[in-house]
Amino acid sequence: MGLLERLRKEWFILGIVLVIAVARLEPAVGVKGGPLKPEITITYIAVSAIFFNSGLSLKTELADSRLHATSCVFCCDFNQSCWWK
Repeated sequence: MGLLERLRKEWFILGIVLVIAVARLEPAVGVKGGPLKPEITITYIAVSAIFFNSGLSLKTELADSRLHATSCVFCCDFNQSCWWK
């Protein structure tokens, strides 16, 4: 297995190592109030992207729709009972 082929296969780990190295060299980029604005990007954008990406990977079959409906009803009822006064 050649080096280029290995790098293509392990692209995610290579990306993580690269990001960690850049963060080690320039930590001021990710500090609170810095250029990345982590108080906004992590709180809203990153969480939304993770849930959106997870939703894209869900199967869309009829059997799964019953499970989805059940979980929606349970969550709705549970949420309502938590806030009921």
